[in-house]
Amino acid sequence: MNIKPLGNNVVISIMDEGEVTASGIILPDNAKDKPERGTVIAVGDGKVLENGQRQVLEIKEGDKVLFKKYAAEEFKVGGDKMLVVDISGVIAIIE
Repeated sequence: MNIKPLGNNVVISIMDEGEVTASGIILPDNAKDKPERGTVIAVGDGKVLENGQRQVLEIKEGDKVLFKKYAAEEFKVGGDKMLVVDISGVIAIIE
């Protein structure tokens, strides 16, 4: 499936944080924190500015990013969890 986010939105694939704690305890899904990092799958065209030009987004497909914990809308594509995040919810690029 091809996904093209609109405007300032980006689609992020969640990076698996692991389901086992350092002490070996397996965490159920409802005990885990919301994800805060992932890989950018698709990038929108950017916001249209008042002068009619588009704002260029600083991130690109394939970037690993940190984002605000509750900034994302979650959905599933073929069993994989994906997130749609407004660019203002992306905090940093992980290098």
